[in-house]
Amino acid sequence: MDIEPIARIENDFTEKFGIPRQSGICTLRSRIVFEPKFRDINALRGLEDFTHIWLIWGFSEAVCGDFSPTVRPPRLGGNVRKGVFATRSPFRPNALGLSAVKLEEIRGDCTLVVSGADLMNSTPIYDIKPYLPYADSIRDASNGWAEEFIGKTLCVEFPEELLGKIPENKREGLLQILAEDPRPQYQNSPERLYTMSFGEFQISFHVCGELLTVTNVVI
Repeated sequence: MDIEPIARIENDFTEKFGIPRQSGICTLRSRIVFEPKFRDINALRGLEDFTHIWLIWGFSEAVCGDFSPTVRPPRLGGNVRKGVFATRSPFRPNALGLSAVKLEEIRGDCTLVVSGADLMNSTPIYDIKPYLPYADSIRDASNGWAEEFIGKTLCVEFPEELLGKIPENKREGLLQILAEDPRPQYQNSPERLYTMSFGEFQISFHVCGELLTVTNVVI
C-alpha cells in the first residue's frame, strides 16, 4: 500500500524535546494545513458536527534501523525493556502515530485548528477520522504499565518577568508542558540545566525534586 501525506501540522513544537508525551495533555492550539492535492472543502463536509478527531501521522524524526522487538520507554527511565507493541515508541516497524485532538475550528481555506496535539511542527499527517465516543471510549480499559504515571505532575515556578515574555494565549499550554516534566526519566540531576524550544523562544529550567524552576526565556 502506498500512502502520502494529506496535510502537515503547524505549531510551536520545533524539536522533539518538550513535545507532550500524549495527546490531550496540553491545550495549546495547532493548525492542520492540507497539501494542495487534498485542499478541498468538500472533503471536510460534516466534520463540523464532531468535537474531536483522530490524526494518523508519521514519526518523521524517528530513525529506525532493523526491527527490534523491544524498546526502552523513556517514562521507565530508559533502562527497562517492553515489547514494542506494548508501547507508543516511535521506533516501530511502521513509524505511525495516532492522536486524538479537539477540533476547535474549520477555516474557509481548509485549515483545521485543533488543540491537544502531541506532534512536532511539520509532522506529516496521513489520515483524519472523526472520534466516536460510543465506539472509541472504553470505560473499563486498563492503562497497563502506564498506570503509575497518571496524574503525576511537577510544581512549576515561572517568574512573572519571564512568563511575561510569552504571548498570553500560550502561557497556560506552556505551563502544562513543563508540569508534565519534559525530561527523560533517566535524567534527574538537580544541577543540570535544560533548554527546550517553544516557538521562537528558548525556555531554560532545572528540576529539584518535584519543583521545576524556569531560569531564563530568550528569543
